Amino acid sequence: MTTKFRGILEWVKQQIEEEKLKAGDKLPSIRLLAEQFQCSKNTVVKALFELEKQHIVYAKPKSGYYVVDDYQTPSTHENGIDFLSAGPDQRIMPYEDFQHCINQAIDHYKEQLFTYSEHQGLFSLRVELVRYLRQLQVFTKPERLVITSGSQQALHVLSNMPFPNGKKNILIEQPTYFGMVDILKLNHIPTLEIELSMEGIDFERLENLFRANDIKFFYIIPRCHNPLGHHYTNDEKKKIVALAEKYDVYIVEDDYLAELDPNTKADPLFAYEPNGRVIYVKSFSKVFLPGLRIATVVLPEKMISSFVRYKFSTDFNTSPLSQGALEIYLKSGMFQYHLESVKELYIKKMKTLLEACSLYLPNYVQFTKPISGFYLTIFLPSHIDVEKLIYLLHEKHIYLDNASRMYLAENKQKAIRLSISQVNENKIHFGIQQLATFIIDMCEKKKYNPLSFKSYH
Repeated sequence: MTTKFRGILEWVKQQIEEEKLKAGDKLPSIRLLAEQFQCSKNTVVKALFELEKQHIVYAKPKSGYYVVDDYQTPSTHENGIDFLSAGPDQRIMPYEDFQHCINQAIDHYKEQLFTYSEHQGLFSLRVELVRYLRQLQVFTKPERLVITSGSQQALHVLSNMPFPNGKKNILIEQPTYFGMVDILKLNHIPTLEIELSMEGIDFERLENLFRANDIKFFYIIPRCHNPLGHHYTNDEKKKIVALAEKYDVYIVEDDYLAELDPNTKADPLFAYEPNGRVIYVKSFSKVFLPGLRIATVVLPEKMISSFVRYKFSTDFNTSPLSQGALEIYLKSGMFQYHLESVKELYIKKMKTLLEACSLYLPNYVQFTKPISGFYLTIFLPSHIDVEKLIYLLHEKHIYLDNASRMYLAENKQKAIRLSISQVNENKIHFGIQQLATFIIDMCEKKKYNPLSFKSYH
């Protein structure tokens, strides 16, 4: 029965992929399918029910089963080596568990999910998020949380809305998350940068910037930095908060991968000034489901009404269905269970990537050494054409990212970013070996002198 059941599933999908069945077409009757596969009608019904659950077909009462849409095998880099994609590893995405939560959310909330909801987000979800955030050393109350459509929306609103300090300029790390760079560029927001390396930032320069440049807020990724993989120490975080307090600068803390920090004693900056100086942004995209588009921001009370007003102008409210499903997922304990497998997988991948870089990259090519997270950055000799290197690797089905878009200003140091989130760990060594081969070959063609390459600290 299992073989027949699977056979029906694969046959229907293949018919759609080959365009023999298209959106809206009717499937053969249950009787005809039973004859075709020489199985019971019961087996056919179970197979069609499974296809219905996968949203590939739907049933019309007294009519039969019809194709929902043109089913296509997901387009991914699964046949190559994917150091480019930054979403969660698809092999551990909790699709079925979350589908149960969506169904329960519909049953539980019914009409509430399909109308405009509270502008700050479902109160019951905010209560659940407050409980969850305690595990990350973020202690607050539901009234200070606003649910947003991903962290990107939170950063967009914060960048454009006025702040209580009345200041205009934004300070960012250099390099930083490209989504924030795009917000600042597209909205023509006056921005300053402070250089970040794996050794941290220059605190004397930070104080000078705070003192003399009318800084509205400092946008910072305190751990699992994108793209470097850098982590600040607790002492450094305390120092940053103290300087922000001294010069009336707000901090926007993007703690998107807090769950992957292996240091259980590491605190967010929020822990050192929870009453309003630090605005805490937490996304669920990277460790959970990116398409869910859910994040939360913890705001000082005096900024909530302004934030909600600016957010309301963009989307009225974040999807209530996604909010209700996430609430059930958190409350059930499924999320904690999911995180255990997530942490184990990504720690293993990052360790493998570091081993491969140490083994294959020439000694004149430097790379960051993250303790966890998704990202590692490789710094290249100045004469290398980064786009050409990426193109040559793409031809070999090896995909990675040019780190130049993660700098606000033109970056003199050429770099590429590698993500371990979706790459198959068994392909990491071969991928880095190929990357090293191309770098060495490009250097030899230019008769490159490795001694001329300045190290990046």
